[in-house]
Amino acid sequence: MITYFYKVLLLTLAICTLSVKINAQSPGEGKITAKVVDAQSNETIPFATAIVINRKTKAVVKGMQADVNGNLLINALPNGVFTFKVSYVGYQTMVRDSVSISDAQNTINLGTVKMKPAKGTALKEVAITAQKSTMQLGIDKKVFSVDQSLVSEGGSASDLLQNVPSVQSDIDGNISLRGSTGVKVLIDGKPSMIAGGNVAQILQSLPASSIESVELITNPSAKYDAEGQSGIINIVLKKNKKLGFNGSVALTAGNRDNYNANTSLSFQNSRVNLYGNYSYRYGNRLSNGFTNNTYDTENFPYPYAFVNQNTDSKSTDKGHNIKAGLDYYLSQKDILSFTGGFNRRDNNQNEFLNINRLNSAKDPIELSKRKNINDGSGYTYDLGLDFVHKFKKPKEELTFNFSYSNGTNNNDQNYTTDIYNQNGIPVSNLPQIQVNNGSGDNSSYNIQTDYTIPVGKAGKFEAGYRSQIRYAENDMFSANYNDATGEYVPNYNLTNNFNSKDQVHALYANFQNQFKNFGYQVGLRAEDATLDTRLGAFSNNGELSYSPGKIAYKRLYPSIFLTQKFEKEQQLQLSYSRRVNRPRAWDTNPFVDVSDPTVHRQGNPNLKPEDVHAYELSYSKFWKKITFISTAYMRQTNDVVQRIRTTAGDGTVTVTPQNLTSELSSGLELIGRFDVLKAWNFTSNVNLYQKEIKGAPAFGVQESSGFSWNANLTNNFVLPYNITMQIKGDYRSKEVNAQGRRNAMYAVDAGAKYDFKNKKSSLSLNVRDVFNTRNWSMTSTANGVTTDFRRNMVGPTASLTFSYRFGKNDFTFKKSKKPDQGETRSDEESF
Repeated sequence: MITYFYKVLLLTLAICTLSVKINAQSPGEGKITAKVVDAQSNETIPFATAIVINRKTKAVVKGMQADVNGNLLINALPNGVFTFKVSYVGYQTMVRDSVSISDAQNTINLGTVKMKPAKGTALKEVAITAQKSTMQLGIDKKVFSVDQSLVSEGGSASDLLQNVPSVQSDIDGNISLRGSTGVKVLIDGKPSMIAGGNVAQILQSLPASSIESVELITNPSAKYDAEGQSGIINIVLKKNKKLGFNGSVALTAGNRDNYNANTSLSFQNSRVNLYGNYSYRYGNRLSNGFTNNTYDTENFPYPYAFVNQNTDSKSTDKGHNIKAGLDYYLSQKDILSFTGGFNRRDNNQNEFLNINRLNSAKDPIELSKRKNINDGSGYTYDLGLDFVHKFKKPKEELTFNFSYSNGTNNNDQNYTTDIYNQNGIPVSNLPQIQVNNGSGDNSSYNIQTDYTIPVGKAGKFEAGYRSQIRYAENDMFSANYNDATGEYVPNYNLTNNFNSKDQVHALYANFQNQFKNFGYQVGLRAEDATLDTRLGAFSNNGELSYSPGKIAYKRLYPSIFLTQKFEKEQQLQLSYSRRVNRPRAWDTNPFVDVSDPTVHRQGNPNLKPEDVHAYELSYSKFWKKITFISTAYMRQTNDVVQRIRTTAGDGTVTVTPQNLTSELSSGLELIGRFDVLKAWNFTSNVNLYQKEIKGAPAFGVQESSGFSWNANLTNNFVLPYNITMQIKGDYRSKEVNAQGRRNAMYAVDAGAKYDFKNKKSSLSLNVRDVFNTRNWSMTSTANGVTTDFRRNMVGPTASLTFSYRFGKNDFTFKKSKKPDQGETRSDEESF
């Protein structure tokens, strides 16, 4: 495995060397310098992207990113007349036209470029025109602008994440990053309590239209929460950045009765920023599949040789999502913000199962038909208070946040089973009926303060404190219908009460500095984590007893980033961080989920956190029309958690999370954006990785290893008549796990948008899984049982979306000073 990582490392270095050779050419002597800052706060914008375009040929001559202090230097430019553009996610592109370089004047200093979030009319040669960049690179994260993703228009957040490089999701909405499911998902930088923190349900309840960008933090610094084996995905919701009164409305209708509605209103002037968003989602998902178990009856005393189960399912999700906020500028140095959100969701799922239990000759022993009805409902609300104080010293800042969220989750399950003998004759005139009534209440508190101060010319010191406390209470009552008495009899084996208190207290310090083209960042995070659980279980006579559990640990999480910039817009970065993947309450709840009669699922109250050590070597390069990022990575995970399958004497399989010994994963990831033509660009992502899982004899798990890869390609086209089009394809090869493998899968999505001449309205059409090939399947073997599993959605999903935007940008900020000489400015002065 170490040899494999060395090969990956050498391949990355070879790519670096080849790139340098490809770009060895006779440079010019022209130079453009600038400093990029936020127009409202005057804070620098690190890693903003700048490009220089030949005015005559419209070809991109050069491009690069600003450094950590927002400074731009583009050199080796030939003589000529150029257009200069600067862009960054969340800002509209700033453009200076007619920049002339000659022998007489080969150095152009554009001074301070103030990037505006508002759209307006610019003075002289300065204008706000182009779309913002879709991909930005930071010292420890990649930011993808997704608010213009056509293929996910009208879908959910889960649909949208499938279009982000390095990210994959399965049919249930479970997210993986670089092939690992141990990823921390945040909403606006904080954990969400929607559906009790269940990530899959969170992503299904959020419409894609409410998301502005997605941040991938594959190797987070000490400033971030240490949780997440493969890193952090931060979903940034849309927030008002425009002056004046503005609004938008979007309506979506799709096949199989899928509907979305989204509206937003906002108002901003020099003192107040007030905004609100409301979205409604009504979605139907039709799926089918099978679970086939083959039993080794020669070596194990199982009553069946085969159990074949076919499933047809329909799930209806209805959700209301509201987010509102107020930013009040107490002074030029102080901002007070209030935010609030509310999510209401209802889910109804009907499953129809045909289950055939057969002998070795595949003759029927028992046949059954089962109907599962699951009615779920719940709500979540959250409140937040933020305060920002900027000191007299530039870049010195103190921030404070307090947030609280609370939510409920209710699930009523009804399982009705008709059993037939081998001749297809009903065993009983009445079906077997079981009901499960579940309820849950969750609350979360977050307190955080951060302090930043500049050190020297290019250094920065950060320190902070954070406390997260989460409470959860879950009750489950189960009963079976008695035909003789006509009453429901409690099933104490499946009835329980489970409470948990999860708290993490953390302190961190982070220092960042840069000497010429070399930069470094070192940090240390200390965390005190405790998970207290209490399980209330019933005996056969109905007596309730409680069993407490506790997982507590203190750890230090160091991080280090070393960055070297080279000529020709090249950058090399080496990083290390220690991470943790903590067990969640639902992973530790031993309640048995019996919705699938052949494969049960159960939590593990003794689950320990995973200890992760992550290493990365990244190389990035900017050509005239290409942005390229390559990353070699290695991740050592101790106490790795895998879903282990055990089989009871009656042939029922139970899946339980268990801590194995360790897992080593290493790979090479390539991401590139290619501006082929003015009317065509595409972004591609390839991830090649090797996984090695050490054996765990206590669970009957042998050592396993395998090579896997995944790739996606997103094409964007600008067509005549104000039409844009997007086509995206993805592929995932097979992947090994502790007891089997996940099989390969692929799919194609497509979308198109027409912008009306008024520039305020548009019409979009998209089709997800065009060829109906996105199938999730796996094969596993354990305890003499081989399981083949497959699920897929029924047919492609198409939707049509109409969007309309309105409002004015006619408020101007108060002028506090005259613009600096040489400064790029617009009518809306910063204050």
